[in-house]
Amino acid sequence: MPQSLFRWTLLVILSAVLAVGLDWLHLPAAFLLGPMIAAIMVAVSFGPVHLPGLAFNWAQGVVGCLIARAITPSLLAEIGRDWPIFASGVLAVVLLSMVIGWLLTRWQVLPGPTAIWGTLPGAAAAMVIMAGDFGCDVGLVAFVQYVRVIIVSVLSAVVAAVFVPAAPAGGLSAHIAFLPSDWLGFGETVGFIVVASFLAVRLRIPAGPLMFVMVIGALLQNLHVLRIALPQILLIPGYCVLGWGIGMRFRRETLRQAMHALPSILLSTLLLLLACGGLAVVLVELTGMDPLTAYLATSPGGASTVAIIASASHLNVAYVMAMQVARAWFLMLTGPLIARTLSRWAGYPPGQGCSGSG
Repeated sequence: MPQSLFRWTLLVILSAVLAVGLDWLHLPAAFLLGPMIAAIMVAVSFGPVHLPGLAFNWAQGVVGCLIARAITPSLLAEIGRDWPIFASGVLAVVLLSMVIGWLLTRWQVLPGPTAIWGTLPGAAAAMVIMAGDFGCDVGLVAFVQYVRVIIVSVLSAVVAAVFVPAAPAGGLSAHIAFLPSDWLGFGETVGFIVVASFLAVRLRIPAGPLMFVMVIGALLQNLHVLRIALPQILLIPGYCVLGWGIGMRFRRETLRQAMHALPSILLSTLLLLLACGGLAVVLVELTGMDPLTAYLATSPGGASTVAIIASASHLNVAYVMAMQVARAWFLMLTGPLIARTLSRWAGYPPGQGCSGSG
């Protein structure tokens, strides 16, 4: 059997077993987490499977529509009323990550400013792309980013499963129909995802298929131009492909190179999670928001996974994602400036890349 066919077969079988098992346990985002774990196992043990970029972009578009459907004028009005608290929550998470990234860089845990880019809690794919433009080792930055994403994803799913009343049997299938009930809306949704994802890539928007689809989808929905219909037949493949795309970022060589830094990376991720948990407590006290919504809103990435978990847990998805996306956009706009400033403070002169060779 050709290597690629063997890897694909193993990936599909492992993904199905893990996803169905996690869904049976009522773990939110089971159809994302199962394939993500399977992809890491296959990539590290046997090498990566080639996942077409078009499929990954489409999967991001599916999640973008999931978020867009929850963004309503009433939510935006709510955020507008609480904008000082909202903005403070976004900036507090960014500042915490900056401190941790600066310390890891100062202590030379990873070469050059790799740790700074790796700990910025924005859209992981966008941070990796911008770090490459900055001169960093993309593999190491991706490793730090996606270790955090996976830890946050698994921990958030467990917290949601523990603190949300048990879902009816079947997890995802219990509250979302498998086939569309609105076939016209389903056709509009699929067509919109295809066209908007394509445009986002052509326009070279960082993390575009997610961000562009989300913004334009929300706008068209609230103008009553688009009806977003997301049955399981669309959601489950989208979650699966997204999980594969994240998991396949891990490489055996990168793992070997990063092993000496792994304890520091894990410790810094856990510290950031604890600090964000403290922010969630403050948010609950100030706004009266339910604790799980506050926890997911301040959770340091990744946005796609958090959106899926929030949706499966019947929380205020729109508020959660508004804070997640605002932070991601803020970091996409300011990431290079933050990285240059923290690098200089950590002792790396401007222009010196992540390799440490200048």
